Amino acid sequence: MSTPFPFTAVVGQDDLRLALLLNAVSPAVGGVLVRGEKGTAKSTAVRALSALMPEVDVVAGCRFSCAPAAPDPACPDGPHEVGAGVQRPARMVELPVGASEDRLVGALDIERALAEGVKAFEPGLLADAHRGILYVDEVNLLHDHLVDLLLDAAAMGASYVEREGVSVRHAARFLLVGTMNPEEGELRPQLLDRFGLTVEVAASREPDQRVEVVRRRLAYDDDPDGFAGRWADEETSVRARIVAARKLLPSVVLGDGPLRQIAATCAAFEVDGMRADIVMARTATTLAAWAGRTEVLAEDVRQAALLALPHRRRRNPFDAPGLDEDKLDETLDEFGGGDGSNGSGGSDDSGDSGDEDPDPDGPDGGGGQPPQEGPDGGNDDGSGESSGEVPAQGESSESGQAPSPGAGEQAPVRAAEPFRTKVLSVPGLGEGAAGRRSRARTEHGRTTGARRPQGALTKLHLAATVQAAAPHQRARGRSGPGLVVRRDDLRQATREGREGNLVLFVVDASGSMAARQRMSAVKGAVLSLLLDAYQRRDKVGLVTFRGSTGEVALPPTSSVDAAAVRLESLPTGGRTPLAAGLLRAHDVLRVERLRDPARRALMVVVTDGRATGGPEPVNLAGRAARLFAADGVASVVVDCESGPVRLGLAGQLAGELGGTAVTLDELRADSIAGLVRDVQGNSRRAA
Repeated sequence: MSTPFPFTAVVGQDDLRLALLLNAVSPAVGGVLVRGEKGTAKSTAVRALSALMPEVDVVAGCRFSCAPAAPDPACPDGPHEVGAGVQRPARMVELPVGASEDRLVGALDIERALAEGVKAFEPGLLADAHRGILYVDEVNLLHDHLVDLLLDAAAMGASYVEREGVSVRHAARFLLVGTMNPEEGELRPQLLDRFGLTVEVAASREPDQRVEVVRRRLAYDDDPDGFAGRWADEETSVRARIVAARKLLPSVVLGDGPLRQIAATCAAFEVDGMRADIVMARTATTLAAWAGRTEVLAEDVRQAALLALPHRRRRNPFDAPGLDEDKLDETLDEFGGGDGSNGSGGSDDSGDSGDEDPDPDGPDGGGGQPPQEGPDGGNDDGSGESSGEVPAQGESSESGQAPSPGAGEQAPVRAAEPFRTKVLSVPGLGEGAAGRRSRARTEHGRTTGARRPQGALTKLHLAATVQAAAPHQRARGRSGPGLVVRRDDLRQATREGREGNLVLFVVDASGSMAARQRMSAVKGAVLSLLLDAYQRRDKVGLVTFRGSTGEVALPPTSSVDAAAVRLESLPTGGRTPLAAGLLRAHDVLRVERLRDPARRALMVVVTDGRATGGPEPVNLAGRAARLFAADGVASVVVDCESGPVRLGLAGQLAGELGGTAVTLDELRADSIAGLVRDVQGNSRRAA
């Protein structure tokens, strides 16, 4: 086993290290979600934390890590006698993005359960992580139903496995840590809320700190054991501090004053529900124990708010997480008093200063920062802003200057207010990633039939299994009431649910769109479709065409907010190279079919149907459109033509694509045209 990078050797990232240490002291805080650009030591810090976790006492031979002093009475390996156990290091279990449900929660041997009535249970990763750390890298790419199972187990402290009336329960209390790069897609707001704390991380822009990062990494790569040995004393000190804080935690008092500040802060920032209040209370209490105090102070409440609230203020996928610290200080000052502290943290400047106390036992300041040796290890900005991310809507480019329109271009216009759109779906039955758009064969959904299992049996079709076994009972010598079941009798349930698709937007940004002052409405419509794609778990891509070429404004991604930003900054002007835009979209879909052949595509062309520039632009556009019809790509044309005289060019384009056309008004879910419109694929042609 390789030597992990020492936790105390991580440079900067104070909020990340503090959030991890608080959860190590009290897993009841609810785990940590770490958001940030690639290469910011997210995974390194999480893996390093496992070496700091105190050893745990377990019942010898128990696969579920029961505590010998208080074994779980429902343990599948029990019952256990109360007594001495054995010590082992706390585990850190990694959950792969592609893991199955059975790998996460465990699996029952259905054949033995039916034939023998035996609960033969194979534990999953939740059992392995009990009393340790469960780490999910790229948690935003994990299937939604797995995230639901994971967070339910973390909230209840137990995992339940049920198959056709056979149920197994075991304890599953762990420190949950997830990392993600927002550029690859966001978690749903209700899932964000289930993580106790969230930390935004970004690479330091200070040259001295970056030098120290490189120096330590190179030293570790050259001699991992020697490098870890030089940090052994600091690691031991932090481990001892975690143990001391755990012992002190039950004695910490959360007075009425800090509790009122917590409630007022959550109300002031309009967070939904009461989970934020509870998490803040637990976090502030743990901060006090970490600082070696038995009383919660205002600075603990402030630090708890900075860790527990930013991600809970996100209302839609286009909102960036964040917290107005001036408003936070005003609220704490207004509802402070009675506890002898002020909202800014009193005399202790931890959380505002980049200086750190090298003594791991630190002063009695609130939010005591984790120890850090080395040059100016503290202030890593903490803003959570990442230069690697696309700028927010309406912001200027990295140079600080607004993009200047080129010749024949008009400056970008803002999108109109988004609205709820009709459901656009791909016809037929797919087998892509789970989502909420088109019909598909999935692991979850309504049962539609049965088949022989291919590999391990996961979803038993009981009626079909009994029907397959019944004719052979006499030949198998059945004499009692039980059913004699063989492996060949088992039947897997086939289920139908919904899949996510690749929604590729092909947007006309030519002068004909801008001249009629329609681009604001067009952007509003595309933004509405992007919001719909987010809710339906789709990947999205953006191709635009104007002037003489089509270009990929955003390659297919799970980050719909990145697509919204690119759309917002889209300039208009020039001719209408419709054929070039369609051919570029065809190339994008061809490459994506090689990368992810199971994910079906839905192309949404937003145009008035005009084609200008170059020889025979209309004929070229028609030939390009027929490529999609030949490939069976589902498509819809959003007709942006307006005015008293309409040429109907968008409808003709839809006919060439083998799709259908809708106007901007018809795209609204509340229009009189109906609530749902299915894309017809190749089966429909323009009259």
